[in-house]
Amino acid sequence: MPRSTINFDTVRKIGLALPGVEESTAYGSPALKVRGKLLVCIPTHRSAEPGSLAVRVGLDDRAELLAAAPDVYYVTDHYLNYTTVLVRLSHVTPDILRDLLGMAHKFVTAPETPRPPNRNRRKPA
Repeated sequence: MPRSTINFDTVRKIGLALPGVEESTAYGSPALKVRGKLLVCIPTHRSAEPGSLAVRVGLDDRAELLAAAPDVYYVTDHYLNYTTVLVRLSHVTPDILRDLLGMAHKFVTAPETPRPPNRNRRKPA
């Protein structure tokens, strides 16, 4: 596969076209957020490969991406418990990136489901 020239500038251009997306930082690294919620960033954890992007997606979507294209998408032990997939930017096209950022935007902006009450919490006397 030919090497892509996708970098965070490309990610920024595509991401900022989505509703409510703003430039920000995460752990001192460039990021895009929606209403303060992380959408995508350059991963800072040492387990991520250079030239990667951390993208917020649901765990089911992440499993599908990993199964469909393990050369493009990956996850390290550090990210296992997070709703994040790591992406090798050198392996994606602008169209793939646009679809991926759309998926992330849908995930981040979805209404949160209320948590069930904690049954172990003490009741007021």
